[in-house]
Amino acid sequence: MLRSMFSAISGLRAHQTKMDVVGNNIANVNTVGFKGSQTVFQDTLSQVIRAGGAPAADRGGTNPAQVGLGVKVAATTTNWTQGATQSTGRSTDFMIEGDGFFVTRAGTESLYTRAGSFDFDGKGSLVTPTGGVLQGWMADANGVVNPNGPIGDLSVPYGQIVSPKQSTTGALVGNLPAGAATGDTLQTGVTMYDNQGVAQKVFYNFTKAAAANTWTLDIKHENGTSLVSGATVAFNASGALTTPAAPGTIAPFTPPAATFPSWTGPVTVDVATLTQFGGANTVTASDQNGYGLGSLQSFQLGNDGTIMGVYSNGLRQPLGKLALASFNNPSGLQKAGNSTFRVGDNSGVANVGQAGVAGRGVLNSGALEMSNVDLAEEFTGLIVAQRGFQANSKVITSSDEILQDLVNLKR
Repeated sequence: MLRSMFSAISGLRAHQTKMDVVGNNIANVNTVGFKGSQTVFQDTLSQVIRAGGAPAADRGGTNPAQVGLGVKVAATTTNWTQGATQSTGRSTDFMIEGDGFFVTRAGTESLYTRAGSFDFDGKGSLVTPTGGVLQGWMADANGVVNPNGPIGDLSVPYGQIVSPKQSTTGALVGNLPAGAATGDTLQTGVTMYDNQGVAQKVFYNFTKAAAANTWTLDIKHENGTSLVSGATVAFNASGALTTPAAPGTIAPFTPPAATFPSWTGPVTVDVATLTQFGGANTVTASDQNGYGLGSLQSFQLGNDGTIMGVYSNGLRQPLGKLALASFNNPSGLQKAGNSTFRVGDNSGVANVGQAGVAGRGVLNSGALEMSNVDLAEEFTGLIVAQRGFQANSKVITSSDEILQDLVNLKR
């Protein structure tokens, strides 16, 4: 039998595989997080008809005469380039910008995916459409995340109640006008909280003193109770704060127990960033660390994977952090279906850590990474595979005709 016929058969098989790969790419052109594949061919063994010879004193060397025995599929490689971004507006749609994989748990097995379309299950866990649970690190009661600990299921406990916290610090920022006249009074206010979460409205009153660059600060409750009286706030000729000295805090005050039994104090007020320059008054109460009773209303995802809870009382506190996995050789991963991968023999171990660290990409919410399949390239590959298949089939037809001519010699 002719070698060409068997070589052509191997060509048919190889181009059929190429057609299968191209067809799968086109089928997944709109699959979230899909990475296209390419087929790599290589020749098979060659039959040596005449061996080569080395040069000698009386003659030159000769090259071997070899006839190839066909083609085979060497590999199907994966294209890991970034897919296009599709904005969805859904808070549970996450996208990895750069390298890395989401880590999910299916039973006791860890699976990895680029598809970031998640939703909530009945327990509040973030899950894939097939029920895989997104993995990361949950925060403790104080909102502290330990990314060095073991990963676990991530959840967003909507409706979670956060207990009140009494105010123990406050802060003032801005500029006091250098051109103010003696006796001028400026006021700003802030709402603080006692340990039962009851709002306590407090007013800061600055009065320009007779001494140059000097003000007095009085802090009063809205009910008229004096909390701080006559604290000195002074600046140098350049407008920088000199009194109180660093760290720039007013002596702590403790609300009177008879009037505020649930506000035990002490409360420290930071004025370190105040200035005195010519211009308008811009002093505001920028911060205080208390809050009332609240419940979880929504969440936001940071670029580093932090899930920030937003509570009804204005508190913003981390709920957890997503984990990402990277691999030395992602092409060595085994496809597990449902747009997921599992660790393969040649992928290397999963390096699990935070987004934006050690080469892992950053995260965006409200968007998905689409398939990176290029239809123009795939249609070109489709034509190449079709023509390759047709050419190999023509070789079989021609070989058959030659064999038929050989058979007809007897007639």
